[in-house]
Amino acid sequence: MVCKEILGNIDTYNVGSKHVDKLPLEWFELTKRIMRKKTKYGREVAIKFLKEGQRLHEGDIIQEDEDYVVVVSVLPCDSIQISPRNIVEMGTVCYEIGNKHLPVFIQDEKVLVPYEKPLEKLLVATGYDVEKRHCKLLNMLKANIGHSHANQGPSLFSKILDLTTKQ
Repeated sequence: MVCKEILGNIDTYNVGSKHVDKLPLEWFELTKRIMRKKTKYGREVAIKFLKEGQRLHEGDIIQEDEDYVVVVSVLPCDSIQISPRNIVEMGTVCYEIGNKHLPVFIQDEKVLVPYEKPLEKLLVATGYDVEKRHCKLLNMLKANIGHSHANQGPSLFSKILDLTTKQ
């Protein structure tokens, strides 16, 4: 069966007595529109989302019949957790990571990124409160802003800093 849409989420969807079969996915697979994977119990699942920008989330139900539902389960991975001391530091670290075109996740007022040793060393050297963790990366920021490296007025970072320092 080909899944073309998300049917609901296990947190709000009534599955009744149906068996829950988990589809384990890596964090970077959640934005893929087309893929073929196997569930924990060996069911083959084909996903073909027609709309641009559709994204899977933890607990999404993508397949259902009279006996079972297939539910997305995000696999934990090594990550860097940054604990910002204030809102300015939160904006600064997100800007610095985003400027390297790396995905940023916000969970429980912490900033998370997939683990990379060079990035960890840079963040520690810059003075951020950094910790290596093994966890699920769930809440990816979706912030695509066009930019250029030419000098065309104040940068996005400067604008954010101005907004956070105004009283």
